[in-house]
Amino acid sequence: MNKIQCLALVLACAVAAIAPASAGSICLKTYLIDRTTVVDSKTIDFRMRDGTVYRNVLLSPCRGLNFDGFVYTVRADEICDNLQSIRVLRSGQVCLLGAFTKLPPAPPAAAAH
Repeated sequence: MNKIQCLALVLACAVAAIAPASAGSICLKTYLIDRTTVVDSKTIDFRMRDGTVYRNVLLSPCRGLNFDGFVYTVRADEICDNLQSIRVLRSGQVCLLGAFTKLPPAPPAAAAH
């Protein structure tokens, strides 16, 4: 990571730490997240316990994400779009979440005969 990227990441984290979530932000309660699915190096689906799925498209691709998985640290039991960073497990690369989008419900499965 070059110096400019590192500085930009530090500034983004500082702003996220002091700025409250804006009215347009979507924050997910971490204790309501059932599981996450990495779709590709830029997309993560957050499945909630009630079956609702929120898709997050990262601000930039995060190499290794779809192979190594990720972790995140939160305050106040929430993960908010455009304010949260994640860290790839093996490489340690830090990536920033983009906006959450609520996906439409999946159609019911056809009954087996």
